[in-house]
Amino acid sequence: MAWTTLQRRCLVALLLALTSHGIMAADVTVMVTDAGGKPVTDAVVAFYDSKTPAVNPNAAGKIIQKNKMFNPKVTVVQTGTSINFPNEDSVRHHVYSFSPAKKFELKLYSGVPTNPVPFDQAGVVTLGCNIHDSMVGYIYVVDTPFFAKTDDKGKAILKLNDGQYTYQAWLPGQNKPAAEQKITIEGVTEVKIPIP
Repeated sequence: MAWTTLQRRCLVALLLALTSHGIMAADVTVMVTDAGGKPVTDAVVAFYDSKTPAVNPNAAGKIIQKNKMFNPKVTVVQTGTSINFPNEDSVRHHVYSFSPAKKFELKLYSGVPTNPVPFDQAGVVTLGCNIHDSMVGYIYVVDTPFFAKTDDKGKAILKLNDGQYTYQAWLPGQNKPAAEQKITIEGVTEVKIPIP
C-alpha cells in the first residue's frame, strides 16, 4: 500500500518532534580519569550543543547539613534551580558562598530555612559554614540539560542525540573546568575524558 503525501508529512513531523525532544537520544557513557588513569569520583560533565537551553528552570533541590558535612558534597543543577539547606545537626550552621556565580549567606540557623536559594547563573559555587571551617561543599550550575556526576568508577551516563557538542569536565575544588573540548557524537556510545 502506497503512503499518501499527508501520511509521509505526518511521519516526518513525528520524527522531528521525537528528535527535538530527545526521545530518540542514545545513552552515552562518559569515563573521567586522572593523570594516572584512575577513575575520578564526583566529577561533573556537561555537554553543550549551543541550541538546547536548560530546562525545568523552576526546579528545586536540597543540600542537607548533617554530621557537620554538606550532603551531597557535590551537587549539579541547571540554572534557575532553587536549593534549600535543611540543618539536621543539633548545632546551628551559618552557610555562605563568596563565589562569583552566587554570593549568599544563611545566617546562624537550625532547622529548615524559610526560603530556598535560587541559582540563576552558571558556574561553580563553593559552600562553607562560618562556624565549622571543615564544612565544604560545591554546587556546579550548568546551562544545559545534558549533564551528570561521575560515580565511584568515574562513570556517568547521559542521553545525547547525534550532533556537535562542547563538553566540560569539572573537579571539586576547582574554580573552572579541568577539561573543555569540542566533540562530535554520531553513534558514539562512550567518551573518555582524561584530566591532566
